[in-house]
Amino acid sequence: MKIFQFDYKDEPSLRDELNGIRKACRDKTGSCALFHVFAETPDRKRIERIGEVIGEELPGAQYVGCSTNGSIGRGVHTRSEFSIECTVFESATTKIETLQYPISEETASEVSGKLVREVQSRPWVKGVELLITIRGMSLSSFCRDLQHLPEGVAVFGGGAFNRDINNNAACVFSKNGGYSELGVTFVLYGGSDLHLSSRFVTGWKALGREMKVTRVHRNILYELDGHPAYEAYRRYLDIKNDEHFFVNTVEFPFMYQQHGIQILRDPVMSNPDGSIVMTSDIQESDKMRLAYGDPRTILSSVKEAARSMESFRPEAIAIFSCAGRRAFWGDAEIDKELQPFELVAPTFGFFTSGEFHRTGSHVIQHNVTLVVAAMREGEPKASDRPSRLLEDTEKTGGVSLVQRLSTFIDAATEDLNEANRLLHQMAITDALTGLKNRGETQRIIGELAERRGGSFCLLMIDLDDFKKVNDRFGHVIGDKVLVGLADLLRSALGTKNPSYTAGRWGGEEFMVVMPDAELDEASALAEEIRAGFAEINFEQAGNQTMSVGVAQIRAGEDADALCVRVDNALYAAKRQGKNRVVMG
Repeated sequence: MKIFQFDYKDEPSLRDELNGIRKACRDKTGSCALFHVFAETPDRKRIERIGEVIGEELPGAQYVGCSTNGSIGRGVHTRSEFSIECTVFESATTKIETLQYPISEETASEVSGKLVREVQSRPWVKGVELLITIRGMSLSSFCRDLQHLPEGVAVFGGGAFNRDINNNAACVFSKNGGYSELGVTFVLYGGSDLHLSSRFVTGWKALGREMKVTRVHRNILYELDGHPAYEAYRRYLDIKNDEHFFVNTVEFPFMYQQHGIQILRDPVMSNPDGSIVMTSDIQESDKMRLAYGDPRTILSSVKEAARSMESFRPEAIAIFSCAGRRAFWGDAEIDKELQPFELVAPTFGFFTSGEFHRTGSHVIQHNVTLVVAAMREGEPKASDRPSRLLEDTEKTGGVSLVQRLSTFIDAATEDLNEANRLLHQMAITDALTGLKNRGETQRIIGELAERRGGSFCLLMIDLDDFKKVNDRFGHVIGDKVLVGLADLLRSALGTKNPSYTAGRWGGEEFMVVMPDAELDEASALAEEIRAGFAEINFEQAGNQTMSVGVAQIRAGEDADALCVRVDNALYAAKRQGKNRVVMG
């Protein structure tokens, strides 16, 4: 594999470069060559002319490309209007094919289905690169359906963009598909000698507490924890809702988990109503945290990713980096996170409107992320590049002040969350028995009663003549009887069904809630509990008995009516002589 990189200046110099590439190809047509053309503006006329010249000089070569927020080459932001990279594959077994389709939100799932079928019909495919125009489209179904690609096929790529981040004009193009402002281009890589390894890097760290998405529509985030989404930035970071919102929040994207993967989502702008426009879709009930970007932490993550690729011995590394990362670093420092990969192998790529990577079987649309794909032909070769990745001109072993403060905030948040968890547990628990208290038991019954089509049963328990125990032996002994019953209930319910719960209803009354249970099951369990309790010989109090009422929810019945019915069944058991089970 040989890599050629150059900036487009004019047509004569382009032909000179192509002439040099032809000499490196196995045949004069360049059938073993793949070009990537990255343009900072979607200038159709110039893009098509570049493609025509490539076709004239190397008619067998393939080319793909897109408009970008900037190109990457040789480990730096090239700052060139048009950057061209050419990979010449040296192995006769290496195969490259390109596909291109028009795409819209309505056809996205159909397009991913087509790709899956094309790949399935080509067993040689090991990886798929994608270049896509996003333009605010929801790509949830597109990414979801790509999970049906054969196991082990890598997926990586990025969204086309524009030099001006406020300009939605973007394009993708290829030799076979031409120029498209609403399209996706795929490159299929494979063959026995071609090897691929890809990964993604963020380096951003979570900050502060979780917030639940309570209202969202596609990529417009309206509410977090029932409050306008913008309030998270105002309250925690004092960021104003003005024209500088994007610049001020680029260091602080949202972070949440999907398929076990930490994903970043960048805000683009904040609306007057406090809603936030995000770079891609978010789902209701997602739990999000603000994240922070600390240069030292980010560089550490990038260098670790580059080190992990050294043993793979790549011959080329494709980089798809979010335009948000370029904005974070600024043009003066963006090369810092690109150069570690150039120390491993020649790099090329672009700054994107969104990054795509397959982790496990899931293809994820990322933001504020660096996706890297390493390639080589044949077995690993000894590198001719000196390994300088362990060198660090910055203070080694140090921890930045930002990271220390974040660690402090996380620890304080964790302590607060644990305190809140304990307070919540205390609020729903009966202090003496450790069972649910009446309020929590009523809440559970109410929720079950509101379900449509579900069945559940209640057991209402009352200890027989319990007042005599307290009067004769005192409340300490009486409490031991109540705790003994609670232990019996925990044991009996845990054996039968973990979803069954018991609560103290008041005094010596207890309620057992049995979701999805039928009346005969409830009656049998009630009898088992009654008999088991009668066998316990309590200290001083000796053997005690209980009466139990049993009832099953009826169609159209609410929680209050059911509780009245089970209470009536309990007192029927009392009237009939106590120490028995009665169904109501």
